[in-house]
Amino acid sequence: MSKKQQENNVWQDRDIRFDSAKKDLELRRGEVLVDCLTEVEDTKGNNGDRGSLSITNLRLIWQSQRSSRTNLSIGYSTILSIKIRTAKNRLRGNRQALYIMTKFNKNSFEFIFTSLVDEKPNSKMFLTVQSIFRSYDTTRLYRDLKLRGAITRDKDLILLPHEQVYSKIQGVWNLSSDQGNLGTFFITNVRLVWHANLAENFNVSIPYLQMKSVRVRDSKFGSALVIETSSRSGGYVLGFRVDPPDRLKGIYKEIQSLHQVFSVSPIFGVDYKVDEQEGAAEKKPVVTETVQIDDTHSNVDAFAVYFTDGAKKVDREPVFDQQIGLAVEKLPDGATMKKLWTIVATDK
Repeated sequence: MSKKQQENNVWQDRDIRFDSAKKDLELRRGEVLVDCLTEVEDTKGNNGDRGSLSITNLRLIWQSQRSSRTNLSIGYSTILSIKIRTAKNRLRGNRQALYIMTKFNKNSFEFIFTSLVDEKPNSKMFLTVQSIFRSYDTTRLYRDLKLRGAITRDKDLILLPHEQVYSKIQGVWNLSSDQGNLGTFFITNVRLVWHANLAENFNVSIPYLQMKSVRVRDSKFGSALVIETSSRSGGYVLGFRVDPPDRLKGIYKEIQSLHQVFSVSPIFGVDYKVDEQEGAAEKKPVVTETVQIDDTHSNVDAFAVYFTDGAKKVDREPVFDQQIGLAVEKLPDGATMKKLWTIVATDK
Protein backbone atom coordinates (compact mmCIF):
# COMPACT_ATOMS: atom_id res chain seq x y z
CA MET A 1 0.00 0.00 0.00
CA SER A 2 1.37 3.41 -0.99
CA LYS A 3 1.86 6.23 1.50
CA LYS A 4 -1.07 8.14 -0.03
CA GLN A 5 -3.35 5.09 0.28
CA GLN A 6 -2.30 4.65 3.90
CA GLU A 7 -3.21 8.28 4.65
CA ASN A 8 -6.63 7.86 3.04
CA ASN A 9 -7.32 4.54 4.78
CA VAL A 10 -9.53 5.69 7.65
CA TRP A 11 -9.47 3.07 10.41
CA GLN A 12 -9.78 5.35 13.44
CA ASP A 13 -13.59 5.08 13.68
CA ARG A 14 -13.75 1.43 12.53
CA ASP A 15 -11.20 -0.37 14.73
CA ILE A 16 -10.48 -1.20 18.35
CA ARG A 17 -6.75 -1.17 19.02
CA PHE A 18 -4.89 -2.12 22.20
CA ASP A 19 -1.49 -0.73 23.22
CA SER A 20 -0.90 1.02 19.90
CA ALA A 21 2.23 2.80 18.74
CA LYS A 22 2.36 6.55 19.37
CA LYS A 23 1.70 7.41 15.71
CA ASP A 24 -1.63 5.52 15.82
CA LEU A 25 -2.82 7.77 18.64
CA GLU A 26 -2.06 10.95 16.73
CA LEU A 27 -5.04 12.70 15.15
CA ARG A 28 -5.41 12.00 11.43
CA ARG A 29 -6.57 14.51 8.82
CA GLY A 30 -10.11 15.64 9.58
CA GLU A 31 -10.01 14.23 13.12
CA VAL A 32 -10.71 16.83 15.81
CA LEU A 33 -10.11 16.66 19.57
CA VAL A 34 -13.40 17.63 21.22
CA ASP A 35 -12.39 17.30 24.86
CA CYS A 36 -10.07 15.45 27.23
CA LEU A 37 -10.91 14.07 30.65
CA THR A 38 -8.05 13.50 33.09
CA GLU A 39 -8.05 11.24 36.14
CA VAL A 40 -9.89 8.38 34.45
CA GLU A 41 -9.34 4.70 35.22
CA ASP A 42 -9.64 1.90 32.68
CA THR A 43 -11.37 -0.19 35.32
CA LYS A 44 -11.72 -3.44 33.41
CA GLY A 45 -8.30 -3.69 31.82
CA ASN A 46 -6.01 -1.55 34.00
CA ASN A 47 -7.63 -1.34 37.42
CA GLY A 48 -5.91 1.21 39.65
CA ASP A 49 -4.07 2.85 36.76
CA ARG A 50 -4.79 6.57 36.27
CA GLY A 51 -5.07 7.88 32.75
CA SER A 52 -6.71 10.37 30.41
CA LEU A 53 -9.70 9.88 28.11
CA SER A 54 -9.57 11.88 24.88
CA ILE A 55 -12.80 12.39 22.94
CA THR A 56 -12.49 13.03 19.19
CA ASN A 57 -15.04 13.12 16.39
CA LEU A 58 -14.01 9.56 15.38
CA ARG A 59 -13.01 7.64 18.51
CA LEU A 60 -12.16 7.48 22.20
CA ILE A 61 -8.50 7.30 23.24
CA TRP A 62 -7.48 6.23 26.74
CA GLN A 63 -3.81 6.57 27.76
CA SER A 64 -2.18 5.50 30.99
CA GLN A 65 -0.28 8.17 32.91
CA ARG A 66 2.21 5.56 34.06
CA SER A 67 3.16 4.24 30.61
CA SER A 68 2.26 5.67 27.20
CA ARG A 69 2.49 2.14 25.79
CA THR A 70 -0.66 1.21 27.72
CA ASN A 71 -3.53 2.67 25.73
CA LEU A 72 -6.82 2.05 23.94
CA SER A 73 -8.35 3.37 20.72
CA ILE A 74 -12.10 2.70 20.39
CA GLY A 75 -13.75 3.69 17.11
CA TYR A 76 -17.36 4.86 17.29
CA SER A 77 -18.41 2.45 14.55
CA THR A 78 -17.68 -0.48 16.90
CA ILE A 79 -19.87 0.84 19.73
CA LEU A 80 -23.18 -0.89 20.41
CA SER A 81 -24.24 0.99 23.55
CA ILE A 82 -23.04 3.63 26.01
CA LYS A 83 -24.33 3.98 29.58
CA ILE A 84 -23.40 6.30 32.43
CA ARG A 85 -23.71 4.80 35.89
CA THR A 86 -22.83 5.58 39.47
CA ALA A 87 -20.21 3.07 40.57
CA LYS A 88 -19.83 2.27 44.26
CA ASN A 89 -16.18 1.61 45.00
CA ARG A 90 -15.09 0.40 48.45
CA LEU A 91 -11.96 2.54 48.41
CA ARG A 92 -13.14 5.66 46.56
CA GLY A 93 -16.85 5.83 47.33
CA ASN A 94 -19.34 6.85 44.63
CA ARG A 95 -17.85 7.69 41.24
CA GLN A 96 -19.22 8.20 37.74
CA ALA A 97 -18.48 5.32 35.36
CA LEU A 98 -18.86 5.03 31.60
CA TYR A 99 -19.89 1.55 30.38
CA ILE A 100 -19.28 0.89 26.67
CA MET A 101 -20.29 -2.29 24.84
CA THR A 102 -18.60 -2.86 21.48
CA LYS A 103 -18.24 -5.42 18.71
CA PHE A 104 -15.17 -5.76 16.50
CA ASN A 105 -14.08 -8.62 14.23
CA LYS A 106 -17.03 -10.74 15.45
CA ASN A 107 -15.88 -10.41 19.07
CA SER A 108 -17.62 -8.43 21.83
CA PHE A 109 -15.67 -6.20 24.20
CA GLU A 110 -16.76 -4.27 27.27
CA PHE A 111 -14.96 -1.17 28.52
CA ILE A 112 -15.51 0.58 31.85
CA PHE A 113 -14.04 4.03 32.43
CA THR A 114 -14.36 5.36 35.97
CA SER A 115 -13.83 8.95 37.05
CA LEU A 116 -11.34 9.12 39.92
CA VAL A 117 -12.50 12.57 41.04
CA ASP A 118 -15.91 13.47 42.41
CA GLU A 119 -16.51 16.59 40.35
CA LYS A 120 -19.46 17.74 38.23
CA PRO A 121 -17.35 18.57 35.13
CA ASN A 122 -16.50 14.88 34.78
CA SER A 123 -20.19 14.01 34.58
CA LYS A 124 -20.65 16.56 31.80
CA MET A 125 -17.72 15.13 29.90
CA PHE A 126 -19.15 11.61 30.05
CA LEU A 127 -22.29 13.16 28.57
CA THR A 128 -20.06 14.59 25.86
CA VAL A 129 -19.15 11.03 24.84
CA GLN A 130 -22.84 10.17 24.47
CA SER A 131 -23.54 13.33 22.45
CA ILE A 132 -20.61 12.77 20.09
CA PHE A 133 -21.61 9.15 19.53
CA ARG A 134 -25.20 10.18 18.73
CA SER A 135 -23.88 12.70 16.22
CA TYR A 136 -21.64 10.03 14.65
CA ASP A 137 -24.48 7.52 14.47
CA THR A 138 -26.85 9.93 12.72
CA THR A 139 -24.35 11.15 10.10
CA ARG A 140 -23.28 7.86 8.50
CA LEU A 141 -24.08 9.09 4.98
CA TYR A 142 -20.92 11.21 5.20
CA ARG A 143 -18.85 8.05 5.62
CA ASP A 144 -20.79 4.99 4.43
CA LEU A 145 -21.90 3.92 0.97
CA LYS A 146 -25.70 3.66 0.82
CA LEU A 147 -27.79 1.72 -1.70
CA ARG A 148 -31.54 2.35 -2.10
CA GLY A 149 -31.75 4.85 0.73
CA ALA A 150 -34.11 7.75 1.44
CA ILE A 151 -31.67 10.30 0.04
CA THR A 152 -33.90 12.28 -2.35
CA ARG A 153 -37.28 14.01 -2.17
CA ASP A 154 -39.22 15.09 -5.28
CA LYS A 155 -36.10 14.37 -7.36
CA ASP A 156 -34.01 16.76 -5.26
CA LEU A 157 -31.14 15.66 -3.02
CA ILE A 158 -31.80 15.83 0.72
CA LEU A 159 -28.72 17.77 1.81
CA LEU A 160 -26.61 16.86 4.82
CA PRO A 161 -25.41 19.61 7.17
CA HIS A 162 -22.46 21.47 5.57
CA GLU A 163 -23.13 19.75 2.23
CA GLN A 164 -23.15 21.81 -0.97
CA VAL A 165 -24.29 20.69 -4.43
CA TYR A 166 -21.80 21.69 -7.13
CA SER A 167 -23.51 20.06 -10.11
CA LYS A 168 -26.80 18.40 -10.98
CA ILE A 169 -26.46 16.40 -14.20
CA GLN A 170 -29.29 14.83 -16.16
CA GLY A 171 -28.92 12.01 -18.68
CA VAL A 172 -26.70 9.68 -16.63
CA TRP A 173 -27.13 5.93 -17.24
CA ASN A 174 -26.36 3.43 -14.48
CA LEU A 175 -24.79 0.41 -16.20
CA SER A 176 -25.58 -2.14 -13.50
CA SER A 177 -28.08 -3.94 -15.75
CA ASP A 178 -28.00 -5.03 -19.41
CA GLN A 179 -30.21 -2.21 -20.61
CA GLY A 180 -29.03 0.45 -18.15
CA ASN A 181 -31.18 2.84 -16.11
CA LEU A 182 -31.51 6.53 -16.93
CA GLY A 183 -31.02 8.86 -13.99
CA THR A 184 -29.45 11.95 -12.46
CA PHE A 185 -26.12 12.77 -10.84
CA PHE A 186 -25.66 15.08 -7.84
CA ILE A 187 -22.02 16.06 -7.28
CA THR A 188 -21.41 17.61 -3.85
CA ASN A 189 -18.46 18.43 -1.61
CA VAL A 190 -18.77 15.14 0.32
CA ARG A 191 -20.28 12.54 -2.05
CA LEU A 192 -21.57 11.51 -5.45
CA VAL A 193 -25.27 10.57 -5.65
CA TRP A 194 -27.17 8.92 -8.51
CA HIS A 195 -30.88 8.12 -8.65
CA ALA A 196 -33.11 6.65 -11.38
CA ASN A 197 -35.56 9.10 -12.91
CA LEU A 198 -38.44 6.62 -12.92
CA ALA A 199 -37.80 5.21 -9.42
CA GLU A 200 -36.10 7.55 -6.94
CA ASN A 201 -35.63 4.73 -4.44
CA PHE A 202 -33.28 3.07 -6.93
CA ASN A 203 -30.22 5.09 -5.98
CA VAL A 204 -26.70 5.08 -4.62
CA SER A 205 -24.83 7.53 -2.38
CA ILE A 206 -21.02 7.22 -2.63
CA PRO A 207 -18.98 9.28 -0.14
CA TYR A 208 -15.58 10.40 -1.39
CA LEU A 209 -14.28 8.70 1.76
CA GLN A 210 -15.18 5.31 0.25
CA MET A 211 -13.92 5.95 -3.29
CA LYS A 212 -10.86 3.87 -4.06
CA SER A 213 -10.49 5.08 -7.66
CA VAL A 214 -12.29 7.17 -10.31
CA ARG A 215 -11.49 6.67 -14.01
CA VAL A 216 -12.91 6.59 -17.55
CA ARG A 217 -12.99 3.21 -19.35
CA ASP A 218 -14.43 1.65 -22.46
CA SER A 219 -17.49 -0.56 -22.02
CA LYS A 220 -20.03 -2.25 -24.27
CA PHE A 221 -22.07 0.94 -23.86
CA GLY A 222 -19.15 3.14 -24.95
CA SER A 223 -16.96 5.33 -22.72
CA ALA A 224 -18.07 5.08 -19.08
CA LEU A 225 -17.22 6.63 -15.74
CA VAL A 226 -16.05 3.79 -13.47
CA ILE A 227 -15.93 4.21 -9.69
CA GLU A 228 -14.37 1.53 -7.49
CA THR A 229 -15.21 1.68 -3.80
CA SER A 230 -13.11 0.57 -0.83
CA SER A 231 -13.20 -2.98 0.48
CA ARG A 232 -14.79 -1.68 3.69
CA SER A 233 -17.81 -0.50 1.69
CA GLY A 234 -18.14 -3.75 -0.26
CA GLY A 235 -15.59 -3.23 -3.06
CA TYR A 236 -18.22 -2.24 -5.62
CA VAL A 237 -17.32 -1.35 -9.22
CA LEU A 238 -19.99 1.08 -10.49
CA GLY A 239 -20.25 2.21 -14.11
CA PHE A 240 -22.08 5.25 -15.52
CA ARG A 241 -22.57 6.50 -19.08
CA VAL A 242 -23.35 10.15 -19.81
CA ASP A 243 -25.43 11.57 -22.66
CA PRO A 244 -24.15 13.32 -24.68
CA PRO A 245 -20.74 11.55 -24.41
CA ASP A 246 -18.70 14.76 -24.78
CA ARG A 247 -19.77 15.80 -21.25
CA LEU A 248 -18.11 12.76 -19.67
CA LYS A 249 -14.60 14.22 -19.55
CA GLY A 250 -15.71 17.34 -17.69
CA ILE A 251 -17.73 15.33 -15.16
CA TYR A 252 -14.79 12.99 -14.59
CA LYS A 253 -12.43 15.92 -13.92
CA GLU A 254 -14.88 17.53 -11.50
CA ILE A 255 -15.37 14.35 -9.45
CA GLN A 256 -11.64 13.59 -9.47
CA SER A 257 -10.82 17.13 -8.32
CA LEU A 258 -13.39 17.09 -5.49
CA HIS A 259 -12.17 13.63 -4.44
CA GLN A 260 -8.60 14.93 -4.19
CA VAL A 261 -9.68 18.01 -2.22
CA PHE A 262 -11.66 15.82 0.17
CA SER A 263 -8.67 13.52 0.70
CA VAL A 264 -6.58 16.49 1.83
CA SER A 265 -9.27 17.89 4.12
CA PRO A 266 -11.95 15.24 4.80
CA ILE A 267 -15.33 16.12 6.27
CA PHE A 268 -16.58 13.38 8.60
CA GLY A 269 -19.84 15.15 9.47
CA VAL A 270 -19.66 14.74 13.26
CA ASP A 271 -20.74 18.00 14.88
CA TYR A 272 -20.76 18.94 18.53
CA LYS A 273 -21.85 22.11 20.30
CA VAL A 274 -21.00 22.69 23.95
CA ASP A 275 -24.14 24.76 24.59
CA GLU A 276 -26.42 21.99 23.35
CA GLN A 277 -24.68 19.38 25.46
CA GLU A 278 -24.89 21.50 28.62
CA GLY A 279 -28.59 22.09 27.95
CA ALA A 280 -29.17 18.36 27.62
CA ALA A 281 -27.36 17.80 30.93
CA GLU A 282 -29.81 20.09 32.69
CA LYS A 283 -32.91 18.40 31.20
CA LYS A 284 -32.12 14.77 32.00
CA PRO A 285 -30.24 13.02 34.80
CA VAL A 286 -26.73 11.73 34.29
CA VAL A 287 -27.10 8.56 36.36
CA THR A 288 -29.07 5.69 34.81
CA GLU A 289 -28.41 3.09 37.54
CA THR A 290 -26.10 2.26 40.40
CA VAL A 291 -23.62 -0.61 40.26
CA GLN A 292 -21.04 -2.06 42.63
CA ILE A 293 -17.42 -2.32 41.52
CA ASP A 294 -15.41 -4.91 43.45
CA ASP A 295 -11.68 -4.27 43.10
CA THR A 296 -10.47 -6.48 45.96
CA HIS A 297 -9.17 -9.00 43.42
CA SER A 298 -7.93 -6.66 40.70
CA ASN A 299 -5.92 -9.40 38.99
CA VAL A 300 -9.17 -11.13 37.98
CA ASP A 301 -9.45 -8.43 35.30
CA ALA A 302 -6.36 -9.94 33.70
CA PHE A 303 -8.42 -13.05 33.00
CA ALA A 304 -11.45 -11.34 31.51
CA VAL A 305 -9.64 -8.27 30.19
CA TYR A 306 -12.16 -6.64 27.83
CA PHE A 307 -13.37 -9.74 26.02
CA THR A 308 -16.91 -11.04 26.62
CA ASP A 309 -17.81 -14.52 25.45
CA GLY A 310 -21.44 -13.64 24.71
CA ALA A 311 -20.80 -13.55 20.95
CA LYS A 312 -18.25 -16.36 20.96
CA LYS A 313 -19.37 -19.24 18.73
CA VAL A 314 -16.10 -21.10 18.23
CA ASP A 315 -13.05 -21.77 20.41
CA ARG A 316 -9.88 -19.81 19.85
CA GLU A 317 -7.06 -21.63 18.06
CA PRO A 318 -4.90 -23.96 20.19
CA VAL A 319 -1.30 -22.97 20.95
CA PHE A 320 1.53 -24.76 22.75
CA ASP A 321 2.35 -23.33 26.19
CA GLN A 322 5.96 -24.03 27.17
CA GLN A 323 5.32 -23.28 30.86
CA ILE A 324 2.99 -26.26 31.34
CA GLY A 325 4.01 -28.33 28.31
CA LEU A 326 0.47 -28.60 26.94
CA ALA A 327 -1.62 -27.25 24.08
CA VAL A 328 -4.15 -24.70 25.35
CA GLU A 329 -6.72 -22.38 23.86
CA LYS A 330 -5.05 -19.10 22.88
CA LEU A 331 -5.47 -16.58 25.70
CA PRO A 332 -7.00 -13.12 25.20
CA ASP A 333 -4.65 -10.16 24.87
CA GLY A 334 -3.30 -9.14 28.28
CA ALA A 335 -3.84 -12.55 29.92
CA THR A 336 -0.96 -14.89 30.79
CA MET A 337 -0.84 -18.41 32.20
CA LYS A 338 0.94 -17.08 35.30
CA LYS A 339 -1.91 -14.66 36.02
CA LEU A 340 -4.50 -17.42 35.55
CA TRP A 341 -2.73 -19.63 38.12
CA THR A 342 -2.63 -16.66 40.48
CA ILE A 343 -6.40 -16.29 40.10
CA VAL A 344 -6.95 -19.97 40.91
CA ALA A 345 -4.77 -19.71 44.01
CA THR A 346 -6.55 -16.56 45.15
CA ASP A 347 -10.03 -18.08 44.70
CA LYS A 348 -9.04 -21.08 46.82
